[in-house]
Order: sequence, then structure tokens, then C-alpha cells
Amino acid sequence: MSAGHPRLPSPPLPQPDWAYFIDIDGTLVELAESPGAVRVRPESRQLVAELYASTGGAVALISGRSIADIDGLFPGIRPPAAGQHGIERRDASGAGSTHPFPVERLELARKRIRTAIAGKPGLLLEDKGLSLALHYRRAPRLAGYAHRVARSLLPRLGAQYGLQAGKYVVELKPRGKDKGVAVREFMAETPFRGRTPVFIGDDATDEFGFAVVNRLYGYSIKVGRGPTAAHWHLANVEAVQRWLRSTWP
Repeated sequence: MSAGHPRLPSPPLPQPDWAYFIDIDGTLVELAESPGAVRVRPESRQLVAELYASTGGAVALISGRSIADIDGLFPGIRPPAAGQHGIERRDASGAGSTHPFPVERLELARKRIRTAIAGKPGLLLEDKGLSLALHYRRAPRLAGYAHRVARSLLPRLGAQYGLQAGKYVVELKPRGKDKGVAVREFMAETPFRGRTPVFIGDDATDEFGFAVVNRLYGYSIKVGRGPTAAHWHLANVEAVQRWLRSTWP
């Protein structure tokens, strides 16, 4: 696994006949102190719309956010999307699907996390409906505590649930779906089928996408630093946007 820094090569110029799978936070838009604080500039929304048009719709946003949240960030576009790390997915026809699991078990976890973080300034519970994310970006000193709280709930949730670590966040989510699974599902469908896949992401959750794209002889692109299975590198959000814009004149 590479160190994920600029010694990895920059990717070749993007092509309109490729299939694009793109993370959002830290990849298309800059990270913020909390998910609700993220702001998408009009030019970033326009970039997604233009890429979607130039590729004949072979663009999917793949995020830890819910699809409803994705649509709120990119109103009026509604491209294919995988939300909550693939637990929910919207295909190119607009049809949605959700990974089935015992959702009622999450209610106890919600209550216990809220109790555990009361009086812990800087910890934030993000309730996505199908998964729970405990953020500690505003209190990185509480990282160990956040992970212990989440891990302590696994025995009560059962084997169908697992932990997913990310940048300053730990999530409780159903097992069996991840960003790599979402890529495989999209690649079996029109307009993605038969194209060279590209996955662009910055976080540990994106490594699942990188692994699948590598097996499909596509382009796995790591944004920023960090250990990675990706074969290519872009420095930051600005570099991602600049690279994607080179898809068209």
C-alpha cells in the first residue's frame, strides 16, 4: 500500500467514455467542521452537471452521506448516487434501493450515544437514518473515546452491524455494503457497463472503491495524503476539479 503522497503519478487526462465514481467530502468539496457546515460552490455543482452530460450520464456520487443529503448539496442534478457507503443506491434510471437490515436496533444505539456524548463538547452525532456517525473533528483529543463508545455498542447491535472509521469520524453501519460493492453494482448497469471505471476519493472508506477499480483495470485516484491502495494521486479538491474539467474543451 502506497504512502499516498505526490510520488504516486498524476492520472492521465480523463476521457468522456470512462465511468466516474466520485466521493464528495474532501474530494469534490472541502471538508468542514461538521457535515452540515459544508458549502458547495455553484461552479462545483456546474462541474458535476457538465461531467454528467459529457459522459452520457456515467457519473455516480458515492458518499457516506445519505442520498437525500447528496441531493441537497447538488440540487437539480440527481445523478446516480450511492449513499451511506452503499447502503442506499439510486441507479441511472432514478430507481432507488436500500440494503435491508433490522433498523429498530439502531434506536438503542442512538440513545446510548447521545447519553455518552452529553457533556463532551466537540462530539457530534450524525443520524443518517440507516447508520450513525460520531464525529470528533472539533475535538480530536476525544478520538479514542468516540471509538470506544461506538465499539461498545456492537455486541448489542449484533453481527449484522460493523464499524467504519473515517477522517475524524467513526460510524455504526450494516455490514455487507461498502463503496466497492456500489461500484460493482453500477458497473453491471447502463450507462456504466463496458466503460473503464475511475474512482476518486480521499478517505479510508474510499479504499473499498479503489480495490474494486484496481481489479477492473481502471483508475484509482487518491486525493491528498495517507496510506492507500490507489495507483494515482491528486493533491487536493482544487486539483480534482481542475482534472475533471479537462474532460471537455
